[in-house]
Amino acid sequence: MSHKTPTSTDDMTYRRAGTSGLTLPALSLGLWQNFGDSTPFAAQRELVLHAYERGVVHFDLANNYGPPPGSAEAGFGRLLATDLRGHRDELLLSTKAGYRMGPGPYGEGGSRKYLLSSLDASLRRLGLDHVDVFYSHRFDPTTPLRETVGALATAVASGRARYAAISSYSARRTAQALEIAADLGLPLVLHQPSYSILNRWIEEPGPDGRTLLDVAGDAGTGLIVFSPLAQGMLTDRYLDGVPEGSRAARGVSLRTELLSPENLARVRTLREIASGRGESLPRMALAWTLRDPRVTSVLVGARTTAQLDENLRALDAVPFSPAELAAIDAVSLETAPDGTSRPLDTGINIWADRSSRL
Repeated sequence: MSHKTPTSTDDMTYRRAGTSGLTLPALSLGLWQNFGDSTPFAAQRELVLHAYERGVVHFDLANNYGPPPGSAEAGFGRLLATDLRGHRDELLLSTKAGYRMGPGPYGEGGSRKYLLSSLDASLRRLGLDHVDVFYSHRFDPTTPLRETVGALATAVASGRARYAAISSYSARRTAQALEIAADLGLPLVLHQPSYSILNRWIEEPGPDGRTLLDVAGDAGTGLIVFSPLAQGMLTDRYLDGVPEGSRAARGVSLRTELLSPENLARVRTLREIASGRGESLPRMALAWTLRDPRVTSVLVGARTTAQLDENLRALDAVPFSPAELAAIDAVSLETAPDGTSRPLDTGINIWADRSSRL
């Protein structure tokens, strides 16, 4: 199979990460799902190279992506040594540490020991001397935040990462991390939260009245959002039951109890709105996450090249009308006791208790 190098950016929209000099494709490829040893390497290779051809030059990894943990990085390392050899500087590669990677007390968290040891192991699996972006994957309440952010600063100062970033931190914790980072002279160029029509927690005001969107926007930090299709719920596949081999059937990131009659009714209503726009539900859902200029990029977890191509069509979506946005709000917002609107808690933010609510 031959693959060509992208020769122009005509087919891809690129956005700046906040006020930094870093540019990302509006749609990036996340390797959280479908890139472990259970997926044939030929299928991984086909998808990654197709994404590269289409201008999706940002590939997002983490130490524990697989299964088993580490296998996504190892597989991508094979591609860097073969098909992508000589193209490293055309790619934006990110990895993370924070969630459970290995046994024992040093296998997860936000300690300096874990973060930097994990980064070294990630680089070995990838066959690289540096990644472009290194994330603290989650806020760790058991570790001083200054230690966590200090480890990110060391990663950048040592040359093992070009940029530092955080993921799934609440608005309050993000503001604290930004203050510490500024004191250390470290820009935090990206924040990676979950975000979708059915999971709008980043629009929830924190104690000071600011949302995560506000905090990131005020600081010049770009947002790259993941799970824009709500772990697959913002597709048609669960409206008539749980398909064999799906995430819900495998119990991977989508619990069957989230497929409640109420949530499925919301999905059906959203599908009708998308149909009125002449779009599929996934295409509309992706375009919706990109409607706010503070969102730099959206991560998708496509399984096939056809899925990726369909996702890329979201970049050509027409702007939302006020009536369409109001109809989507009616599905995904609720009225608070004080009369204001707030994001509806559909239970889909499965990372809340381990990071974004801490």
